[in-house]
Amino acid sequence: MKNKRLYKYWLASLADIAKAVILTCMTLVISDATLVYLQEYTNIRLINYILRIYNFMKYRIFGGFTYIIIGALLFSVFYLLITYRKTKSLVAIIDETEIMANGDLDRLIEVKSKGDIKNLAKNINNISKQLKDITVEERRAQQTKSDLITNVSHDLRTPLTSIIGYLEIIDTDQYKDEVALRYYVNIAYEKSKSLNLLINDLFELTKMQNNTIKLDKVDINLVELLGQVVAYFEYQFNSAKMQSRVKFSEDKLIVNADTGKLVRAFENLLSNAIKYGQDGYYVDVVTKIEENMAVVQIINYGQSISSIDLPYIFDRLYRVEKSRNSNIGGSGLGLAITKNIIELHQGMISAYSDNDKTIFEVRLPIK
Repeated sequence: MKNKRLYKYWLASLADIAKAVILTCMTLVISDATLVYLQEYTNIRLINYILRIYNFMKYRIFGGFTYIIIGALLFSVFYLLITYRKTKSLVAIIDETEIMANGDLDRLIEVKSKGDIKNLAKNINNISKQLKDITVEERRAQQTKSDLITNVSHDLRTPLTSIIGYLEIIDTDQYKDEVALRYYVNIAYEKSKSLNLLINDLFELTKMQNNTIKLDKVDINLVELLGQVVAYFEYQFNSAKMQSRVKFSEDKLIVNADTGKLVRAFENLLSNAIKYGQDGYYVDVVTKIEENMAVVQIINYGQSISSIDLPYIFDRLYRVEKSRNSNIGGSGLGLAITKNIIELHQGMISAYSDNDKTIFEVRLPIK
């Protein structure tokens, strides 16, 4: 295929040469006629002298039109030598782009030419790379969308099935007594609250990711805010038979932020620490300042996060606990919402985990 294309370009080059030779012959005929005219009707010595030299070279040295044939052959040889490399590079580019067009976006065009041909190959490689990145991103987005639909359907269906089941028992009078009735109603009520919380979290997360949420920012003393949040969680700590420990910086750590949203983020992190850190008993809350950033660390000493799960824990509906048991794994939205809240405040959040402890670290710019 490559050789056929190369021959095709060579034939095109020979056609160009033939055209050039025809034009050259026509030019020579016209030139001869012009020179004969000048020789017959002019008396200027310089022109006559030039004509004599021309005629001598034409008829004595090259033998009439022989010089035309020699010139044409020389021209053809030099033309083909000059265009060979460019033609070969162009054929290589066309062959490679045909392979790319068939879906092989990992293909790279390599040519030894310089100038425009090299720039053309480089630009095609860049286009191919960008197209590949877009394709990979679209596939990832499609997979994420599919996973989201699957997970949301499961998380919505599970409490809804329980609610319908218990309400059906009540509606058909299948309960034994008033105590059983209240028990079924309470379960349906708790499942309804869980369902409402999940829907609200999904709605809030969607608004954050679509940048349609508005922040009501004010100057906040981050140390005081964290102290209030930790104090609010004392009941949860006691219920889980855990203890909180604070190690706050002496700096005030003033940040410009939406108080409600920031409280929500830290509540999610503390709830996560209680849920997965009960075996370690303690939850530490540490604040400090590093490079004009307020740093908050929430540390638990319980169940560690595997290196496989760690890169994905801030993704929507991702659960370390794969059975999707709502009593253990939560809705899978808390950390995703927290990440979005922190990023809306131009901050960063990260997680580290080993056999001893798990650290969630938040960095926010200090005003």
